[in-house]
Amino acid sequence: MTLIAATLQAFFTERLIQQRQASPRTIAAYRDTLKLLLQFMHARTGKIPSKLDWDDLDADTITAFLTHLEAERHNSIRTRNLRLTAIRSLFSYAALRHPEHALLIQRVLAIPPKRFDKRIVEFLTQTEVDALLTAPDPHRWEGRRDRVMLQLAVQTGLRVSELTGLTCGDVALGDNPSICCHGKGRKQRVVPLDPATSAALKNWLAERGGHTTQPLFPTRTGRRLSRDAVALRLTVHTTAAAASCPTLIG
Repeated sequence: MTLIAATLQAFFTERLIQQRQASPRTIAAYRDTLKLLLQFMHARTGKIPSKLDWDDLDADTITAFLTHLEAERHNSIRTRNLRLTAIRSLFSYAALRHPEHALLIQRVLAIPPKRFDKRIVEFLTQTEVDALLTAPDPHRWEGRRDRVMLQLAVQTGLRVSELTGLTCGDVALGDNPSICCHGKGRKQRVVPLDPATSAALKNWLAERGGHTTQPLFPTRTGRRLSRDAVALRLTVHTTAAAASCPTLIG
């Protein structure tokens, strides 16, 4: 019998942080997945995490956990597959440390992801964009921030994580205005800015007055906006814009 506790800890401290230099978002996602798995195992077997061994985590158990995510937690297939990716990453790491469990580990690694229909990415019409950009209140600090943030998102197509990760120093104004963002997989890219967005950012930076390392679009307290905060602001402004542009409803 080999307990999983030591390997589980090393997976985070050695594999993810030191070897892969995974992003904080990836580490948090893997942590949440394995936390859910340990809670599922405790409810299923009564064992605390420190007493679990690899024989407790066979392919049938992992499959039951994935079914639990869909049936009881109502996770989407995409989320279910992401959880499986985290588990497979742990087992791939364990394969090098515990060859005595090679067959069990191989069976878990053989669990396939579920197929699902990918949603077609739609786009806003110019009328919808105009309605959305005029929705934030220009007399409020948050409204001015949100309008520039939405205008930048529409023009550049940045991911939410890229948008919230921007700092004041990522904006380059001048003859060839652009913005530098850090995307998925720590990839860095530079996106050119059109004159309207460049002018909006110039005015915002003058009002924002932050240092180069501070968030470009902060909260009132200066902290970085979260994904949930951006989603909430977008919902508020979309609801307001739908009054003059009904196609934005829903």
